[in-house]
Amino acid sequence: MKDIAVILENRPGALADMGEILGKNGINMEGLCGIPFNEGAIVHILVEDETVTRYVLESAGFKVSAVREVIVMDISQTAGKPGSGGKMARKIGNVGVNIDLIYFAGNNKIVIGVDDINRARNALAK
Repeated sequence: MKDIAVILENRPGALADMGEILGKNGINMEGLCGIPFNEGAIVHILVEDETVTRYVLESAGFKVSAVREVIVMDISQTAGKPGSGGKMARKIGNVGVNIDLIYFAGNNKIVIGVDDINRARNALAK
């Protein structure tokens, strides 16, 4: 899965417009996170097929600012347990990798963007 960052206008219905165009094209947002930015917002969406999603969004006039590989982890065994998020972040931090994006996705998943995905994956596997 890939994370796509989309810049949305600050106006009523902008997120709805994006969601509807994706839905009409059979694209499911597996995860979603929005952050205010200047006069708009940056919305991160987690999708299966970044190539088709990017094409659909850009064809509809949306600005895609980035596409990146992210770590997607099933946290169903640890969700709601105090300290589990800190332990996961510590494993990544201990190998000198910076987490610069994190959000929850559907089906008990967490999405993590890092500056060195291979080192982060290796750290989490231990």
